Amino acid sequence: MSLSIKEIQAPIAEEMKAFEGKFRQSMKTKVMLLDTIMNYIVQRKGKQIRPMFVFLTAGLCGEITEKTYRGAALIELLHTATLVHDDVVDDSNYRRGFFSVNALWKNKIAVLVGDYLLSKSLLLSVNNNDFELLKIGSNAIQEMAEGELMQMEKARKLDITEDVYFEIIRRKTATLIAACCAMGVSSVGADDETVEKARLFGEKVGVAFQIKDDLFDYGDAEIGKPLGIDIKEKKMTLPLIYALNQADWLTKRRVINTIKNESENPKKVAEVIDFVKKSGGIEYATQVMQSIVTEAHNILNTFPDTIFRQSLAGLVQFTIERSK
Repeated sequence: MSLSIKEIQAPIAEEMKAFEGKFRQSMKTKVMLLDTIMNYIVQRKGKQIRPMFVFLTAGLCGEITEKTYRGAALIELLHTATLVHDDVVDDSNYRRGFFSVNALWKNKIAVLVGDYLLSKSLLLSVNNNDFELLKIGSNAIQEMAEGELMQMEKARKLDITEDVYFEIIRRKTATLIAACCAMGVSSVGADDETVEKARLFGEKVGVAFQIKDDLFDYGDAEIGKPLGIDIKEKKMTLPLIYALNQADWLTKRRVINTIKNESENPKKVAEVIDFVKKSGGIEYATQVMQSIVTEAHNILNTFPDTIFRQSLAGLVQFTIERSK
């Protein structure tokens, strides 16, 4: 039976509570408009999965310190900045069921808020000489931008192979969870080999997390994004790539043409979803996801068996068994 978020958080419950207070305080500014927006962002935070990865991996390798708190704050600032910028790029009016920053304050202000959050994260590290944490975070942002641009480039031709798909999601999604895990162990003084092992563990979890997100596009769960939104946005996900690879040339051309030219038509999107389901795309993607999760657990099991490792194992399962 899977652990609940409360059970997963148990070894770091005090740290997460303290982190919330520290993070709220760090978001305060003397500019009234900015302060209003920061309050809006903080009040609508999600489950804080990423800071949990930082604290749990830190506990896995040593004693949680102020540097760990700064690492968690750095990740949260970077992540929030990318979400604010993503909503502008995607012209999205909602984030987790609430109005996005750009919907309430327009694109110009949203871009500046994202820039502010990025600069705040950089200063947090520079002012405390956390240069190794800064390097981990900066690499993550670079990879995320590259992944997003790769995806945009490929969306024009819809010619994504499985190898290209995995490279995109490794950069776009997995790199941030990988950074969380690397940052956690680095904050408690782990050696380079251990940092890399933790990073690879996080990368595996991140890839599995994204495949789970892909599968939501074909399910009936209420997940905060409409059914078929990836198809509408011309995103080539793993179930779709597999289904197209199994199809004959004529069917493949017809489906790609539908995605390119008729993705705004709900009936046509439903036909693509039906095609993917009948082609075994859902089962294939689920099988690949489970295989990657097994690889993540194998890496995790090389660390000492502690309550932190048990919670991380629970957190891995939570990311792929979540319903939203």
